[in-house]
Amino acid sequence: MSKTFSDLIAKVNECGTKKVAVAVAQDSAVLEAVKAAKEKGIADAILVGDEKKIREIADSLKIDLNDFEIINVEDVTEAALTAVKLVHDGKADMYMKGLIDTKGFLKSVLDKEVGLRTGKPLSHVCVFDVEGIDHLLFLTDVAFIPYPTLEDKVNIIQNTIEITKACGIENPKVAPLAAVEVVNPKMPVTVEAAELTQMNKDGKITGCIVDGPLSLDLAIDPEAAKHKGATDRAIQGDADVLLFPDIHAGNLVYKAMVHTAKVVNGNILTGTKAPVILTSRSDSMEVKVNSLALGAVVAEAMKNN
Repeated sequence: MSKTFSDLIAKVNECGTKKVAVAVAQDSAVLEAVKAAKEKGIADAILVGDEKKIREIADSLKIDLNDFEIINVEDVTEAALTAVKLVHDGKADMYMKGLIDTKGFLKSVLDKEVGLRTGKPLSHVCVFDVEGIDHLLFLTDVAFIPYPTLEDKVNIIQNTIEITKACGIENPKVAPLAAVEVVNPKMPVTVEAAELTQMNKDGKITGCIVDGPLSLDLAIDPEAAKHKGATDRAIQGDADVLLFPDIHAGNLVYKAMVHTAKVVNGNILTGTKAPVILTSRSDSMEVKVNSLALGAVVAEAMKNN
């Protein structure tokens, strides 16, 4: 079981080097990330985009491109479709966003001819290695679905379980979060959390333990659970998955952790037929490399399944 990102990267080395297709690769942070990923044995890259610009950026960063395949496609939309088709056709294992806006990138992911549709809804998972917590935390959804319905939350849980299992966590504990840990009819989020918990007990959500509603402290802090007398809960400060009520709560917690805590993290889009690396332009090179490592582990699990 992977408890840290170091464990995760060690797991990647067990599966062998994967290949990532990068859409619109003329981006300095992305080129630095694929270089580092190659050096760590995580992934080789196929760089799709404006070759002249790619080479100019690489020269400025002193990156040797001799070990990378480059496909020259100057048009941004065509570059994305060319890159995603490589993954669709099995010529690459993962798909990564370069210098293209998120809307255009997702349009290529969902393309009916060459995209990575599965028929399942998409959702986003952030994996955190947090100092002081002895296991990986999986945050979802902090970037994709603004106001998830009950049905959306079921799909988000199922998508996230695939990621936790790829990381070696077979029966993850899922905490549907709220401001309080009791059901309050005036707070619909708590009602939905209780419904998800009952669906898990009834066998409608399987492969995990769901316990909600839970406040954040009860979900991640065993001492808080003890002090609040929550010793009858299935989750007592040991949640693996934090399921947020909406994108606002998720995004605020994500950014608070990134900017104030000592963390290592990586992100992945789920519900696709192959791992999709969707990171923000503000994410560091390290986050992009970690996301590639996460994608490689998930790609290996998908291949084995």
